[in-house]
Amino acid sequence: MTGRFRGVAERVLDALLDEDPEWALDLGDPRGADRLTDRSEEADARRARLLTDALGSLDDIDDELLPPGDRVDLEVLRARVGSELWHTAELRPLSHDPLEYSPGDAVYPLVEHDLLPVPDRLAALAARCSALPGYLAVARERLGSGPGMSRVHVETALARLEGARTLLSDDVPALAARDPEAAPADLENALEAALSAVEEYGEWLGGRLEGATADPRLGERVFAARLWYTLDSELSPEALLVRAESDLIATEEALAEESAAYLGRPAAPGLAAQALARVAEENATGPDTVRPLCEEALAHLDRRVRELDLVTVYDDPVRVIPMPESRRGIAVAYCEPPGPLDPRAEHGPTLVAVSPPPEQWPAERRRSFFREYNAGMLRDLMVHEAVPGHALQLAHAARHRGGTRVGRVLWSGPFVEGWAVYAEELLARRGWSEDPGDNAVLRLVRLKMRLRMILNAILDVRLHTGDLTEAEAMALLVGRGHQEEGEAAGKWRRALLTSAQLSTYYVGSAEVSDIARDLAAARPGLSERERHDAMLAHGSPPPRHLRTLLGL
Repeated sequence: MTGRFRGVAERVLDALLDEDPEWALDLGDPRGADRLTDRSEEADARRARLLTDALGSLDDIDDELLPPGDRVDLEVLRARVGSELWHTAELRPLSHDPLEYSPGDAVYPLVEHDLLPVPDRLAALAARCSALPGYLAVARERLGSGPGMSRVHVETALARLEGARTLLSDDVPALAARDPEAAPADLENALEAALSAVEEYGEWLGGRLEGATADPRLGERVFAARLWYTLDSELSPEALLVRAESDLIATEEALAEESAAYLGRPAAPGLAAQALARVAEENATGPDTVRPLCEEALAHLDRRVRELDLVTVYDDPVRVIPMPESRRGIAVAYCEPPGPLDPRAEHGPTLVAVSPPPEQWPAERRRSFFREYNAGMLRDLMVHEAVPGHALQLAHAARHRGGTRVGRVLWSGPFVEGWAVYAEELLARRGWSEDPGDNAVLRLVRLKMRLRMILNAILDVRLHTGDLTEAEAMALLVGRGHQEEGEAAGKWRRALLTSAQLSTYYVGSAEVSDIARDLAAARPGLSERERHDAMLAHGSPPPRHLRTLLGL
């Protein structure tokens, strides 16, 4: 049965990768580098049939006859196929979400990543650029005849088109200039056609901005399904909200106590706001200091985590870069490791992209951004995104070798985000350095980030299942979350754009923390590093499956 399952799993994965060459390339599989995903109605129907057949093949496997690792792979793959089928047949984002058609996503990996030699990258770029006019024609057809778009989705898609234009007009020609002899003869014409198609699509999309009145909220039934697929958990939206609101109160109390200690004053209302304002003032940043401070924090964390012996730190390079324009508009930062199917995944560079505030923002909103992302907050951000958070966890995941590729390719959002939040708590507890002042600042910003994480979940549920208004959300985030107005406005936008994703931080961190506690109790002889290495040795599985793999 093990051999049969592994054969089925690999065939299902190959079919999924073939259907989505952009995703495959991101994972490090270049076999479809010269193609774009077919996003037509006919392709949706074909994909639904493929996914239904895949579920049938997986359901025929008797999981009782499989060893634990393969049994987890079966459950993870079955959940992913079921999720994809629900998205394709029920949610149908291709009919109403213009972000599904971002042309920059088709070009960026080939420009920025050296998965293929330059001549092959240029040939693939020529092919993808030649396909972009047809691809965007499908976008216009489906979005134009669909149930309607929301304004926030259209605005974000239009902003990302600026990045796509830059990629096509500047970055691809710059890549071609590195090896002029390697550029295919049709590259120039393909670029011209692609740019023209992007301009035409931008004009079409811009012309629909005023009429983009669809509500981006999912509603109770659809959000509950989305949450189930995202969390891989039986936790209902109602139960999640109750738990988060209770934890919000407890975290506010902890922040009040820490603020009183930081200010050297008796506990009193309003001290948290005063303490965080002092942190922002004394750790000010600006346009020219954000990236250097992130790089400085990264170098410090590499040394500190080794010094504390918290978890094995590999020597894989990690670089801080400005976030590409074509990927801005949702989060302030993200971590991009090498694709897990790239043969160099174990040693390739991981990129931590940080988005600067847009130049067109008013001066006060830009100042607000730098108050929010002061030096103390940037330290915590790098713990989350880099070491010992995402970059280090994904470096461990790249070294995982199971019976199939499932554990390398399919990542659980709750585990990945849960580990990163757990890493923040770990560093705050153990200390940034031997300096009490540094550690006090980190504890304060960590508690503020914990408030943010809890409010993420509350906002996610209340927005998509209720009638929470923007004004109410802003009051919640600014008042109880102590967020700057610009940060709160960005989070409101993100909640509208990414239903259920904001809940992964809160739910995942609780699950990962519980696993760490239970593993310590079950194996008291393990050192802290050995315990954390064990937790990271199985790829990025859903937390409930990690328990199985750890024997908990």
